[in-house]
This record gives sequence, structure tokens and C-alpha cells, in this order.
Amino acid sequence: MTMKQGPWAIVLAGGSGSRLEALTKGHDGRSVPKQFCSLRGGRTLLGDALARAERLVDPDHVVAVVAAEHRRFWEPELAALAPGNVVVQPQNRGTAPGILLPLLSILERDPAARVVLIPSDHHVRSEAVLAVALDVALRAILSDSGRVILLGITPDAPTTDYGWIVPVGGNSRLQPVDRFVEKPDPVLARQLMDIGGLWNSFLMVGRGWSFLDLYARRQPLLLSALAAASRSPAAERAAALEALYPILPSADFSRDVLQGSENRLDVLEAPPCGWTDLGTPKRVAVCLREKVGPPAATAVSGGSVLVLRRALEVATHASTR
Repeated sequence: MTMKQGPWAIVLAGGSGSRLEALTKGHDGRSVPKQFCSLRGGRTLLGDALARAERLVDPDHVVAVVAAEHRRFWEPELAALAPGNVVVQPQNRGTAPGILLPLLSILERDPAARVVLIPSDHHVRSEAVLAVALDVALRAILSDSGRVILLGITPDAPTTDYGWIVPVGGNSRLQPVDRFVEKPDPVLARQLMDIGGLWNSFLMVGRGWSFLDLYARRQPLLLSALAAASRSPAAERAAALEALYPILPSADFSRDVLQGSENRLDVLEAPPCGWTDLGTPKRVAVCLREKVGPPAATAVSGGSVLVLRRALEVATHASTR
């Protein structure tokens, strides 16, 4: 049954956050995935992502995908979502299954859905600027063109540890994708910046069926397996996924779905908005040096939230002793 019309958002919160593991050890010694941490105190990065989604879509059209092993972190934060809007993966098998599973859930309810993908482990300084860019992308796919639009961030430096998108070229903010470049060396990064390359934010927009078409072309076995499990009766679906995931190969959405699909992709250039994926302690430190307003009020009920600012201070102090 189709719910009321309007775009949907998938908030991606199933990752393990291993790249920032050095800063995200909890009191029990176990690593806390960074999306469940707060940057400066207050709301977590996941809470920021949920608020980011609700700038674009109705609250009942926000779907979060999580991993079962992280239940103690996400359950309190996602309590306001309808149970059907919390998609639990038995294991984290990479971003390709992590996007496909909630996508199938949305398309079951709304076959014509427009969908925006929002990672939950990023920081954005100017949320309003980002929201305008994503809204432009959502309006651009109203024509049912079948294209998927990636949001490219205007770079302010020839960064070597981001993925880059190279547009075909032209005067429009919305251009076809020519190619992807992952983590270029310094010389290549400077060349990419000079020719109009953009940082790949992993924020993207498309019709649900447009995303499925990418999977059908690049990952047909994954699509077939997850679609079959998702078609199981509701009472049996969890068991079907539990049986499938241990034998499901890990797959990365950027590498295994987007790359090779360039002729079906566009990139929309977003103005600088203070976007970062907080992928390294250095990026966390740079982000924390920026002058910003007070932290957002916490959206977590109960327990203490690991604060990256404090974790970085402790790590810095320990390294100088």
C-alpha cells in the first residue's frame, strides 16, 4: 500500500566506523561507531543525520538502516521512528546491501518513490546550504529520467583521502559523470581540482527504481538474493535475512555499483557547506577548530554519549606525554 506522496530518506547507520576507531573506544574498551558519537556534546552524528533528513522529507518517510550488533546504540535514538522504518541488518556486509535492503522496503510501500541517501557519520557546518542543494536534486528527478544524481562538494583543497567525481564538463551545476577517482596522489588531486573535479559526498538522489536498475546491471545476484528474502512473509522475513547474510558477499556501493554506471549518473555541484566525513582524527580536529554555535540538544535518552572533542583531547594529551 502506497503511503502519502513525497520523497523518502534512507539514513545509513550500519557501519562500524573502523577508520576512527582510535578515538571511539567506550568505557568498556569496545569501539563505538562514530555515528553514535557526538562531535562536541549533545546530539550524536546520527541525530544530526536524522534532522538533516527531516529538512527534506516528512518524518514518517525517514528510514534508517542499522546493524543488529549496534542495537544498544541505535535503539534509543530511533525510538521515534515507526518500527517498519528501522531496517535491521543481521550483519554489516558493506554499503551495497546496506542501501538495497531499506530501498526494497520503501519500494514495497511506494513504487514511485524519490529517495535521498544520507550517511549518518558526516558533519555539515551549513545545513541550510546542503538542504537547498539536495532539494534541487530531488526536484530534478521529478521528470522520471531514470538518472541518479550524486552531490559533489566544491573542494577547497586538493585533498588526497576523499573520493572525487569528475564531471563531463560544462556551465551547468548538473552535469553527467565522466569518471570517479578514489584517493588520488597529491599531483593528481591538484589536477582534478583544476579541471573542476568535486568531492564525492556519498549523498545522492534518485527514483527508487533508478537505483534498482543500477543493481540489476552491476550486482544482479545481490539484488536477486535480497529481493527474494524481502518478499518473504513478514513473520518469516527476519529469519530469511538471518539465513542469507552469513553467506552474502560484502559489496561496496561506490566501487561495486556506481563505478561502471557512469553513463547513468549525474553530479550536482553543491556550494561549499563545511562538509566532512570525519574519517580521520585530523579531520575531527580541523572540524572542532571551526567556530560554530552551541551543540544541538541531545536526542538520546539514557546513558552517556562518547564525545569526539573529549576523546581527541585525551588522545592528544596521551601522545604528548
